[in-house]
Amino acid sequence: MINANSHKEGLLLLTEDLKETVLFSGYAKLPVGITASEVYKIIGLIVVVDIKTGVIIDADCTLATRAAREYLTKLMMGYDLDYGPEGMQAILEKQYQSSAKKAISTAFRIIHDKYRSYLFELQQEQNNN
Repeated sequence: MINANSHKEGLLLLTEDLKETVLFSGYAKLPVGITASEVYKIIGLIVVVDIKTGVIIDADCTLATRAAREYLTKLMMGYDLDYGPEGMQAILEKQYQSSAKKAISTAFRIIHDKYRSYLFELQQEQNNN
């Protein structure tokens, strides 16, 4: 995805489709006694966000089973982070009945906090230019 032939100030330029995306991650401790906690101890949620729209365009997680990973990924993809973490928490409350739900919710809140911080820093940078 990086165009190795394009250089500006010694840095490789990203292709157009990557310029407006940012990867965010959030981690939280899993409850004891579930399979994922025996393997990972913490859950990691990873999302790629279209920074112009706030929409999650790709997602992954460290849950132990394929079905849980795929289902959670489907729940997160398409979610607009500009609506805050509460909307995703409501989705999880209704659609995700698992012992890892609280850890997932915490990790998602962390992602949202990182997203808001990133937007704030981006705004500050633009104001200074």
